[in-house]
Amino acid sequence: MIDYLRIQLNARFAKMEERGASAVEYGLLVAGIAAVIVLIVVALGGTIKDAFSDTCNAIDGSAGTASCD
Repeated sequence: MIDYLRIQLNARFAKMEERGASAVEYGLLVAGIAAVIVLIVVALGGTIKDAFSDTCNAIDGSAGTASCD
């Protein structure tokens, strides 16, 4: 009976350790995705800003009321 309880406890502890490992893996995955997003924003930031500025200037030219900074 004691051996059975010991096996059950060991199985439960092993399951908890796997949960911790998968949480760490998900955390690393999220950190990797965030790093890729930051790199894309830094690399394409100027291009995107120019596109929005061009759009704002086009709207400002036709309406005459918008203020593009």
